[in-house]
Amino acid sequence: MIEVIWATLRRDLLLAVRNRTEVANRLLFFVLVAAVFPLGLDVEKGLLQAIGPSVVWVSALLATVLSVDSLFRTDFEDGSLEQMALSPQPLTLVVLAKVLAHWLVTGLPLVVISPLLALLFNLPGTDMAVLAGTLLLGTPVLSLLGAVGVALTVGLRRGGVVLTLLVLPLYVPVLVFGANTVHLAAAGADTSAPFYILGAMLALAVTLAPAATAAALRISLNG
Repeated sequence: MIEVIWATLRRDLLLAVRNRTEVANRLLFFVLVAAVFPLGLDVEKGLLQAIGPSVVWVSALLATVLSVDSLFRTDFEDGSLEQMALSPQPLTLVVLAKVLAHWLVTGLPLVVISPLLALLFNLPGTDMAVLAGTLLLGTPVLSLLGAVGVALTVGLRRGGVVLTLLVLPLYVPVLVFGANTVHLAAAGADTSAPFYILGAMLALAVTLAPAATAAALRISLNG
């Protein structure tokens, strides 16, 4: 099991290194969307602090939606995905490894750079840490849920619009709890409950999403 995950993870990470420009474009999109609000709006400090967590979370969500469409599409077009489905290795493990690779090149950089964006919104140090913590728990959930939508639309020529319609409603709870956790921290309230909820979402997504994605891929391949 570990060998399957490691081989798939290594393959996808090497492909990401070869396509550094595409990976950099995702991160640049995240930065530009989040930075346009404090740079383009002449608002007071208090309002910036109020909208900052929501803006960063929405930017992370949009960056994930734009990047997750390529999770299986290249493998589907060159026939690699069909070989993965026919191989004796469990397709669920392959899916889990590919989602992990996607998060490492997309979600993790968003978490790392989020404190710098928080400075643009004048967020204090404690709120920066809470924001990074919510993204650390929430962005893997976005990748896992997005994988299910990609698996259902991978066989469609213009599946991007359908994918967006499928995954955005699923992303809303993660967005709400992620942004509201930072707002609670700014108000001095206890943030343990929303962190537990985000952790529960992550546990459920890791448990259920790979199997659902593998089943959806088989349906798309057979269709």
